[in-house]
Amino acid sequence: MKDIFIADLGRMEEGRTFDSVYLVLAKQQRTTKAGKPYLSLTLGDNSGQIEARVWDPGDPRVSPDFERGDAVKVRGAASKFDGTLQLKVDAVRSLMESEYDRMDLLPATKADVRELWAKLEAAVGSFTNPDLRLLVGTMLADPAVHDAFGMAPAAKQLHHAWLGGLLEHVVSLVGLADRVVPHYPMVDRDLVLTGVILHDIGKIKELSWETGFEYTLEGQLLGHIQIGASMIEKVMDGLPGFPPKLKTLVMHLILSHHGKLEFGSPKLPMIPEALMLNFLDDLDAKMQTIATEFERAVRQGKGPGEMTDRIWALDQRTMLNTRAWLGEK
Repeated sequence: MKDIFIADLGRMEEGRTFDSVYLVLAKQQRTTKAGKPYLSLTLGDNSGQIEARVWDPGDPRVSPDFERGDAVKVRGAASKFDGTLQLKVDAVRSLMESEYDRMDLLPATKADVRELWAKLEAAVGSFTNPDLRLLVGTMLADPAVHDAFGMAPAAKQLHHAWLGGLLEHVVSLVGLADRVVPHYPMVDRDLVLTGVILHDIGKIKELSWETGFEYTLEGQLLGHIQIGASMIEKVMDGLPGFPPKLKTLVMHLILSHHGKLEFGSPKLPMIPEALMLNFLDDLDAKMQTIATEFERAVRQGKGPGEMTDRIWALDQRTMLNTRAWLGEK
């Protein structure tokens, strides 16, 4: 395990030189106002990310062959620029896979994965509709799906963007659904939970997470909605006697879960279960995004009464951590 994580940098003596290993999340060649070239980097590990600058890209200690997605060994010092912590890089080189631990570099769920799986399996076991229970159980029992479902992030960089994020997001939605569904008697619980568990299953093929979170070629060309719908339809077609009406409803849940055509949904939600899935999915994604921004604000040294940076996923608005401001834990 490496010694110095990004979360540690704010507590270090400013300007102190150190060596550590990070993942290159972004790399751009830029020019200063004086016309001098420099490299603008975003570096990350499992504790967060930080902006970094290589002011002398021609220095022999700066390897020219690293790219976004590479693991690199960095020598540099952290200091504040305009109130934000930034890393000045003096030396950087690419690393071979044997020189680092991927779990040090990629953010991962803090939850117990075994407990998450137990909750998910309990939810599937509670279905009263045998066809939906068989569908979901069959999909999750596929070893390739099971392994990827437990490791995949829920997104590249927005909500639950960490290893195990998809599983964590789905289990969170199961809990939300079981609180909201009983309030609306016209809603079928098993249909909602089927949508909750399977709506993002296409992300196990849309995203890759070997050395960073990236879109696969299939993900770029098709997207997780189409990928997931195809995966689910194939399984339903392979289950003897799966009811055609139920197949239509399940497909509608998947195809409409983004809620709006401009958000990528091929269809708008037209059954109450699909509308509920869209609202719960959107709620969980937004609240987790806010929680992540609150954690980032703390790492930046912001006080309880200060607003977050602008949040792209929330129309560039800033947010106030009301509980912290009121002195609550």
